[in-house]
Amino acid sequence: MISAAKILEQRSHIVPGKLKITEHFFQVPRDYSNPSAGALQLFARSARKAEKPADYSSSTLEDPKKSQLPWLVYLQGGPGFECRSPQSAGYTQMILDKGYQILMLDQRGTGLSTAISQSSLQLRGDETVQAEYMKSFRADSIVKDCEAVRKALTAEYPEEKKKWSVMGQSFGGFCATTYLSFYPEGLREVFLFGGLPPLRNSPDEVYERLYRRVKARNEKYYEKYPEDVERVKRIIKLLGRFGDQTVRVQGGEGYMSPRRFLQSGINFGRHGGFDDVHALVLRCDTDLTQFGHLTRPTVMAIEADQGFDSNVIYALLHEPCYAQGQATNWSAERVAQKYPEFKIQTDSDAPIYFTGEMIYPFMFESYAELIKLSKVGHMLAETSDWPNLYDEDQLAKNEVPVYAAVYLEDMYVDFDLSMETAKKIKGCKYYVTNTLYHDAVRSKMDEVVRAVFALRDDVID
Repeated sequence: MISAAKILEQRSHIVPGKLKITEHFFQVPRDYSNPSAGALQLFARSARKAEKPADYSSSTLEDPKKSQLPWLVYLQGGPGFECRSPQSAGYTQMILDKGYQILMLDQRGTGLSTAISQSSLQLRGDETVQAEYMKSFRADSIVKDCEAVRKALTAEYPEEKKKWSVMGQSFGGFCATTYLSFYPEGLREVFLFGGLPPLRNSPDEVYERLYRRVKARNEKYYEKYPEDVERVKRIIKLLGRFGDQTVRVQGGEGYMSPRRFLQSGINFGRHGGFDDVHALVLRCDTDLTQFGHLTRPTVMAIEADQGFDSNVIYALLHEPCYAQGQATNWSAERVAQKYPEFKIQTDSDAPIYFTGEMIYPFMFESYAELIKLSKVGHMLAETSDWPNLYDEDQLAKNEVPVYAAVYLEDMYVDFDLSMETAKKIKGCKYYVTNTLYHDAVRSKMDEVVRAVFALRDDVID
């Protein structure tokens, strides 16, 4: 039984766009099975319309029944990334127009929700304590937070209005599926965008499929920018001239190693990603032509494209976010042995392939913040007692309406595994397209949000 979160603070402001934004702080247990283990502070921003009716007397504005709009909570992708403020999200107005109020929840450990960083984690104790602490930041804990927050926000609602809707993007959809598995009684409906998770106990098969998709995207990239084949080789030769520590990054504690540079390929899975990577490659190559080295602004531009130091949860828990009762043991690194085309060979005629959404041990030797978390990262990779994230029996008898956007060309979340999961969730309706990529809820918001809500609002003959 999840108790309601404690509301610590709620302050509201009117912002341009006729929006009332409320900033919420809540307190919840760090470990719901052991409340004495300490508390976390959660942060969220909510939005609702701030229009004044023709009769805007104080009695009208304070009518509690008019303020009890149904809630829709947005769960961000990740793991480890915070939400934007509602006025910065393209879909906010569309959601409000449909009669909801929206809550953008910073998942525990992100944004202003007791954020995890190297320095904040170090306050918990030694590396063993830190690794144990990190086990509380997966989807199973996130959905308990959601239930606690839901109960707090709807405490004065009549019983029939206490359920809320969930909108999950990518990892946020994984969390929503965990929610469906264990706390469906709190859900009114669920909207998933590239967020149907693979129902597997380890990430190995996930990565095997991912390498094949990333290979295909590399081929498309070099087909569009064939001149970058030699440019990338030239850049990699420079970065590895004296080993992985040839080029230091800002602050001097990390290194722009060849493998780190190639992680820019994570952009290949979103709209405009090819062009952004090409811009970095062109900039680096121009530096080498004009100056013989990479200038500090160029290295900083590459750093700015890589969020692993500012969002360390992603590196620490990306592989464990797939694990149920098994150790991940650096899955991406092990699976890479099956794909020799990803080996760096500057003297070969073949192009050098960028990598995608993979986490590797070398990152804990290259990124300044991750270097300090190396022991914790290795401990988490060796952890095997991860609890279950999904209940397939419950999903098979699901009664909560589920509407999902599934992208045929999704580089991050495998289409076939997504469809397998969709068919295991009773009543799941899905919109499939080969013209949108994984970030469509941001890049092509109007198109994909309308299509998914049409699954709810229209009928199929």
